[in-house]
Amino acid sequence: MIKTPFLARQEHFAVVGSTNDIVRGWLAEGEPEVCLAVADEQSAGRGREGRTWSAPAGQALLMSLGFRPTWLAPDRVWRLAAVSSLAMADAAEAVAGLADGSIRLKWPNDLVVESSDEWLEEASPSPSTSEGSGPARHLEMRKLAGVLGETDGLGGDDPRAVIGIGINADWPASEFPPELADTMTSLHEASRGRSIDPTHLLEAFLGRLESRIEDLRGGRFDAAGWLERQLTTGRTIRLVGHAGDEEIVKALRSDPDSGALIVADARAASGERAVISGEIRHVRIDGVV
Repeated sequence: MIKTPFLARQEHFAVVGSTNDIVRGWLAEGEPEVCLAVADEQSAGRGREGRTWSAPAGQALLMSLGFRPTWLAPDRVWRLAAVSSLAMADAAEAVAGLADGSIRLKWPNDLVVESSDEWLEEASPSPSTSEGSGPARHLEMRKLAGVLGETDGLGGDDPRAVIGIGINADWPASEFPPELADTMTSLHEASRGRSIDPTHLLEAFLGRLESRIEDLRGGRFDAAGWLERQLTTGRTIRLVGHAGDEEIVKALRSDPDSGALIVADARAASGERAVISGEIRHVRIDGVV
């Protein structure tokens, strides 16, 4: 494993049910922050709303971090997931050789790559749509990683937070699950075939996360960086509720104070309202595959 004073405990597992469950258990037993569990494979990995998260052994970086955020106000603990997402986006771009800002944040918890079909596959030559113009470009958004934050005891004497991250690293498109192949990607694919070492990615991530956590401890949050990577802002989106109900709204901005998504609402006196992640099951962006 990686030697760093940033981590109080770290363990690597070949296979576990869920790294989030491992770290939650450590914290319950009194383990100090920051603790880290990494797995080659998870048999019961999960995302938001209990959705499953799985990847072939060794082709994704699967991990969870444990914090005791006594140094954060309860309504600011969401920023642990936010800075973890930013640190991973920075690290992934560096390791995969991607341009800065290539990896975007889809509210509330996904790391995605927005691109055209020209980027996603080597397209065969096609006739121009008109004289002097190239072939039509089809925009797609593909999920690269998911971030899951879980908390216990916020507002009490023993607050605990677990941030789980799963990012597709060296996973070739030829092995993507058929039911997800049209909506997912990996660093291997985003970099056009570069070999991605999950351990190298982890090391790059931890180095970037440490400085961001120290900033949080000092009362500093990279709101500008978080807002700049937001993909959802300005888009027409579908908010899917827990009962399957859908509402089409325009996403105006994300709020760096609360972490909420601010959407247009003609019924509100201000013309807008805040949506928090716990209120919805899924966010779909209209016009993007």
